[in-house]
Amino acid sequence: MNNVKKQFSIRDLENLSGIKAHTIRIWEKRYNLLSPERTDTNIRTYSLSSLQKLLNVTLLYNNGHKISKIAKISDKDIPYVVREIVAKHSHKSQAINAFKLAMVNFDQTMFFNTYNALLSENSFREIFKETFVPLLNELGLLWQTDTISPAHEHFMSSLIKQKILLNTEKLQHLEPTRKDKVFVAFLPENEIHDIGLLYINYEIILKGYKCIYLGPTIPMENLEDVLKYFDDIYFVSYFTVFPEKDKINKYLEDFSKLVAKYNNPNFWILGRQTNFIEEATKPKFCRTFTSIDNLVNNL
Repeated sequence: MNNVKKQFSIRDLENLSGIKAHTIRIWEKRYNLLSPERTDTNIRTYSLSSLQKLLNVTLLYNNGHKISKIAKISDKDIPYVVREIVAKHSHKSQAINAFKLAMVNFDQTMFFNTYNALLSENSFREIFKETFVPLLNELGLLWQTDTISPAHEHFMSSLIKQKILLNTEKLQHLEPTRKDKVFVAFLPENEIHDIGLLYINYEIILKGYKCIYLGPTIPMENLEDVLKYFDDIYFVSYFTVFPEKDKINKYLEDFSKLVAKYNNPNFWILGRQTNFIEEATKPKFCRTFTSIDNLVNNL
């Protein structure tokens, strides 16, 4: 069972807020903004409430508030001032900070308010590419360095998935307008990182194609079922962690055997595991992409 992280180092605070550790120490000393505890070895540690306060202070600071003025706002009033700013403005840099604050607080209301403020000036596609993608990349690094817990990452990922699904559903009642391809989106067995694939599914449907979304951790043999129903199938998958690098070429070999008796099979793949595909043995029907945009531009 993963426990929510409750104690943070000054480096954690620096990673999450973007404020240098040296500056944080100055703010502590000069303005008493934070009150760290100390370990037996005299190392500063910060509580969750200190992190929350620093993220709030950072958002105010980045929006033109002087640190001397912020220091005079009571702790209980700071969140209200922040929410007013988030409601009025939707600049992407502060939106990312607001989303991080929502994550740390497990605050769905702040997430939705921030998203809605962005949506008033941007399309969903713009929000995903310009805000959610950088945010997810940053969260991945924060998770890898143990700055945030898996619970935080899962909380934020689930909310982003909701928005992808909501926008996809708006398109799904429309009949496909393009009949030359049928896409089948799936992740291989044990692969559960599906945000990228969910967004690709949205883009495929937006382009007017039919897309059969099978989702995460699909056994390869199950793919034969759709091959029996449709011609000109384009399988689409995202290899983030699986297949493992020493098994990926065998996976493609087995895939070739599966589709051998069917007409015009196609397999489009992206994700970091594609770096381990051997070009010399890669099936002709298999095509790799370096990014979602790269794939979408080829629809």
